Amino acid sequence: MNPSDEVKAKLDLVDVIRGYIDLKPAGVNFRANCPFHREKSPSFIVSPDKQIWHCFGCGKGGDLFTFVMDIEGLSFIETLRLLAPKAGVELKQADPKLASQRSRSLDAMELATKYYHHILTTSKQAQPARDYLAQRGLSEETISEWRIGYSPDSWDDLVNFLGSRGFTPNEIFAAGLSTKKEGANRFYNRFRGRIMFPIADANGDVVAFTARVSPEKEATEKMGKYINSPQTSIYDKSKILFGLNRAKQAIRQENAAVLVEGQMDVITAHQHGFKNVIATSGTALTADQLDMIKRYTTNISLALDADSAGQEAIQRGEQMARSIDYQEMEAEDARGRLRRYVDPEQSYTFHLKVVEIPNGKDPDDCIRNNPEEWRQAVASGKQVMEFYFDKALATLDVRNIEHRRAALKVLLPKLVELGRENRSEQDFWLKRLSQRLDISETALREDLAAAEAQFRPQNNPRPRPKEAAPLAPKSRGEQLSELLLALALRQPNYFSYLANNLQLDQVIGSANQGLYKGLIIYYNKNTETWLSGTLAEDIGDGQNRPQNAPESNQFSYQIIREWLNLPEAAHALLADQPAIDRIKRKLDELTLLGEKEFFQLELEEARAEIIRLTAWLKKQYLQSRLKDVSQLIKQVEAENNLSRLQPLLEEFKFLSEELKEFNHIN
Repeated sequence: MNPSDEVKAKLDLVDVIRGYIDLKPAGVNFRANCPFHREKSPSFIVSPDKQIWHCFGCGKGGDLFTFVMDIEGLSFIETLRLLAPKAGVELKQADPKLASQRSRSLDAMELATKYYHHILTTSKQAQPARDYLAQRGLSEETISEWRIGYSPDSWDDLVNFLGSRGFTPNEIFAAGLSTKKEGANRFYNRFRGRIMFPIADANGDVVAFTARVSPEKEATEKMGKYINSPQTSIYDKSKILFGLNRAKQAIRQENAAVLVEGQMDVITAHQHGFKNVIATSGTALTADQLDMIKRYTTNISLALDADSAGQEAIQRGEQMARSIDYQEMEAEDARGRLRRYVDPEQSYTFHLKVVEIPNGKDPDDCIRNNPEEWRQAVASGKQVMEFYFDKALATLDVRNIEHRRAALKVLLPKLVELGRENRSEQDFWLKRLSQRLDISETALREDLAAAEAQFRPQNNPRPRPKEAAPLAPKSRGEQLSELLLALALRQPNYFSYLANNLQLDQVIGSANQGLYKGLIIYYNKNTETWLSGTLAEDIGDGQNRPQNAPESNQFSYQIIREWLNLPEAAHALLADQPAIDRIKRKLDELTLLGEKEFFQLELEEARAEIIRLTAWLKKQYLQSRLKDVSQLIKQVEAENNLSRLQPLLEEFKFLSEELKEFNHIN
């Protein structure tokens, strides 16, 4: 068994998905609102029996790995690294599939983290660092939990240690743990004599370090108090939120994230029980970081420093949140013209608040000195617009015309932005501004209209690869084809009726035809095997269910899935691997559709429904073909091509007679 199969065998899909979204029982399956697109009624189905999932709203689906890959935005290898420890599966570095540069860099960072932490907790030269951390109020448990370490004041100890464990100099350099001496092929430690704070990604893998100079060296340090890992294949600071790997469950449970600036702010908050706190690691809030947060909540409280840089960060964060809220789509209108429009169903509305800490303290000081004061500050967070108003009007003298102009210059553009998404809120704040500035609403509305005409927002939304658009509406014929195949998969011995009564081109939809073709080929080659797993008596051909047939409809799904994995399936279907993968996805989708729609259907009702759906598709096909033949007859008559006319007339007559049998079908 390879590592991925072992992981799937040991982890339950339902348990994994429940770690991200709430699932509710639905017959033998579970359902939920889809996490990949916005919907009002649940169309996301999970089968614990078959260990597959599918959303009938956006079309996404798959197994354990595809779900985690989609919701976390990870590659297959990254997902395997995330799930393997949870399943108790050991990944061997010798596995060639895992020997990528990224994987080697992660392995080097993990070993370096253990090394630095060991030095901090055992070495005499790390005593000043231990004293500093104790003065900052960190307990031994917290130091261990966050894996804080110390880099000795040495040029090559880490390089030599990692080299002894099989890492090449270039691999150590690629991980950002060493630097190269200019003009020479020699590498030395990047971090020396510093307290090491590991930075982990959302999956808990260490990808970088923030290194603070040891307190006794502050006066003579020339490189600065803090230095950080460089950007590498595993570290991009714009895509990392410090502490998210430890905070994401609390963020989901509390439906709110508190964003701070410093890593010590995060660590102190978690030590005191405030587990939903994360940090930006020295960057302004980015679109990628917002994308990560929205997996768990759309409520964000910004607890940033009170200085000008902190206020600027709040403004940039709010603008970034609005840019993601404003999701433009592109589609054809009724006349086939390409149009761009804002689709609210594809947009996320972030609810931002600003936390103002009393007396201008930073979160770390506030929490250590008075945790209750921090709790109240977060609970009393202001809406961003209220924060802007308070800041802009704090020193306002309404008698001073320059003060009024300065306030309008700041606040009118904010009201314009707000009006793009919520006119009623814009009206509320316009009235508030009128009262505060002692200016009539009429005059303010004129100023607002002028500002709206001048202000043109940058409507360049960043593409969001994990956001799935709802499926385009399907024709009735395609929907009924899906229902028929889904029901046949649920009641597999009724399939012989389809094989004898429904032609491939009478099935509507290319994906449905691909699956039906595969089912027909397998059925014709393995009729006896197929029938040994059926549930009820067959329709119309006199064959009965064997006495020893298993009481389960798993059989047809399992054997078809296994057959599609064999090379003979691709050969028989004249299909390449992408086509086979599409057929397998369709098999999963329709298997879940059958369980969703026909869970309580009695056998006789299923029999009648299969006959009805088959008849409807045959009628649809005959009507369509009759229309095509009629057009051909007109064309041949116009060309006076008598040799082609007679066969078409005979086909027209035959189709007309056939169609009479289905006049009662609606």
